[in-house]
Amino acid sequence: MSAVRACPVRRRVRGVPRRPAWTATLTWKAAVFITLMCCALAALLGALVHVSVTRQTVDASREKALSRLEDVTRAYEAGEPLPPFAGVDPVGLPPSLRDLATRGSRGTVVADHEGRPTMWAAGPADGRALAVRVDYSLSARTIGGLDQAILGSSVLAIGATLLVGSFAVTRVTRRLHLTAQVARRISAGDLDARVDDPRTKDPSRPQDEVATVSGALDTMASSLQGKLLSEQRFTADVAHELRTPLTGLSAAAELLPPGRPSELVQDRVRALRALTEDLLEISRLDAGGERVDLDVYALGPLAERVVRASGVGARVRIVRDARVETDRRRLERVLGNLLANAHKHGRPPVVLTVDGPVVTVRDHGEGYPAYLLEHGPQRFRTESGSKGHGLGLTIARGQAAVVGAELVFANPPGGGAEARLTLPEYVDLTAEDGEEPR
Repeated sequence: MSAVRACPVRRRVRGVPRRPAWTATLTWKAAVFITLMCCALAALLGALVHVSVTRQTVDASREKALSRLEDVTRAYEAGEPLPPFAGVDPVGLPPSLRDLATRGSRGTVVADHEGRPTMWAAGPADGRALAVRVDYSLSARTIGGLDQAILGSSVLAIGATLLVGSFAVTRVTRRLHLTAQVARRISAGDLDARVDDPRTKDPSRPQDEVATVSGALDTMASSLQGKLLSEQRFTADVAHELRTPLTGLSAAAELLPPGRPSELVQDRVRALRALTEDLLEISRLDAGGERVDLDVYALGPLAERVVRASGVGARVRIVRDARVETDRRRLERVLGNLLANAHKHGRPPVVLTVDGPVVTVRDHGEGYPAYLLEHGPQRFRTESGSKGHGLGLTIARGQAAVVGAELVFANPPGGGAEARLTLPEYVDLTAEDGEEPR
């Protein structure tokens, strides 16, 4: 059954790498979001600071270079000797700036000169380019240091924001995980489980969304517990109240004269008595106070005895026998109910198979209804043409849970219905060590 369901999944995901489970957590998503937002904000602020400081630094160096160019131009026109940092068509002058000066305009440009960043300023001089240069190394180092400071501070800010954000998100997700755990415990049958968020107990404290969800879950659990307990008490009370009149009705039916009417009355009384006993058993299972009498049994012979006692004509098939630790009376009750259900609602042949600690009861009828496969057996609900109250499988699942076994219902390939009971196998540790068991 599981292989049939798994095949479409394998075809659907073939060739697609599966992401790790932690990538779906809220903490990871929040961390990625915070990191991206911090990086974007740091990049924006860093770019604004870099552009502003660079513009100021370049403007200051340009003004200095143009001021020197004016002084050198006056000295050139007066025929005075030029300083070392100036010259007419000097070596290393960028061609673009030379062309600009020869066309009669002034301009500046930053370029490398002898391996050092230099601010050049040039202007026209008798059809040639009169140029000066200003050392731009200090300004370049200032801008470089600023960029490093921006990068370092951005990394520190991102790291600090990520730590604080992760801490805050982790506190929220921890509360969400606690709420989810309580919800799972409630669904598993622990109706006393509660979140008990302290924020929901003090009305003066502001409640966030997680506290609201926790309070709603606790309220729902309390309401559900009250309704279930009321239903369980009603079932138990009805069953107990029916026992007394049934006893009198059974005695009265025995006094009727022999005949068909008497047989019909006695048959209905027996059916009503069986229904009452089933209701009492369900009420005891719902109360959760059942005690088990555990012992070690060979599963194969025990299953054969159950089949013979049931009288349904099922076939027993033992693939591998095993010793199990269980309550024999409860196990016989589970197997008897499964056989009776297969005989009543299925079609022959009914086969009981023992394969190690696993017992399967299979018939070849129409299979279990969809609601039973999805939600499990439900009392007083049946979709079969035969009469029934839906209590047999409910009792079987409840008794299986009491003895620590797992009962699964499925419709196997080829038709029919299959109930698979997995019991805890008994392992004799002394025998494995080569010692004689006592």
